Amino acid sequence: MFLMQVKVAVRSVQYSFTLAMLLKTRAVFAPGLRMCATHVTTGPTTVIDSGIPSSDMSEFRKAFAKAKNIAIITGAGVSAESGVPTFRGEHEKWRKWHSQDLASPEAFSRNPSRVWEFYHYRRQLVLDKKPSAVHFAIAECEARLKKQGRSVVVITQCQDDLHRQAGSKHVLRIHGSLLETRCMSCGQLTVNKQSPICAALKGKGAPGGDVPDAQIPVDKLPRCEERDCHGLLRPNVVFFGETLDSHILTKVEKEIEICDLCLVVGTSSIVYPAAMFGPRVGSRGVPVAEFNMNTTPKTEYFMYHFQGPCGTTLPPALAPHESEEL
Repeated sequence: MFLMQVKVAVRSVQYSFTLAMLLKTRAVFAPGLRMCATHVTTGPTTVIDSGIPSSDMSEFRKAFAKAKNIAIITGAGVSAESGVPTFRGEHEKWRKWHSQDLASPEAFSRNPSRVWEFYHYRRQLVLDKKPSAVHFAIAECEARLKKQGRSVVVITQCQDDLHRQAGSKHVLRIHGSLLETRCMSCGQLTVNKQSPICAALKGKGAPGGDVPDAQIPVDKLPRCEERDCHGLLRPNVVFFGETLDSHILTKVEKEIEICDLCLVVGTSSIVYPAAMFGPRVGSRGVPVAEFNMNTTPKTEYFMYHFQGPCGTTLPPALAPHESEEL
């Protein structure tokens, strides 16, 4: 059972220690967890005997054929297959700022114009992209297995809409959505795919290091359209240091508990609490398969690891098995 009342410290050092203890003692994440990029080295007690996960696809396919409830955890690497920058490595900075310098409540409070320029740039990026082979393979698998009385859930860190565009129905977006806004005054949530989202942002948001801030007056930034409100809107994403939506985490909790196969796809496994999910499943003896360009800090805790572009490795992993009744 998950411990729903666990309190997680705000400061990163305290947070890292708490997460390490959670993993070590088999306590589990709680609704109050904050998004944090802290790397926790302590893992769950159940580790693959050899310390080296298998890359035997035929063995994975046997586990896939038996699974009734499959959880697929996806990260920025999945969106990267569609051309969306990961904001790591060469794309780590926008102008002269790291993404973590902008994606925070403090940054939005200090300079909402700069933060909205950054998110306008990101919104335009995802609106121009199409689902990749990864997205379509997951969506097709979900639809196919549903007819067999089996379930597939996507638990994603991605803030775009590409999983749903591909046809996935059961998607839990733990870090929110770039294509939604939330009013700072009345709390109203709204889906908004308009670009630019307001007239003042037209032509703004260029990422070049020498591009000056637009310094848009706050009353010209996106505003709430609810009657008598007109409050300042913000992207409905989870900023660093903010708590994740407890309703979403409750749903994630259930899926993590019931899944009998877990896939960790295109995620660096360094952003918490999502980095805990795969190891938590593996710690109870459930097969976990990682699909990534490289190994991650959590690779050793998984039963399988398939290295390479997810668009190449994942589709055959999720293709119809010979035992399926089609």
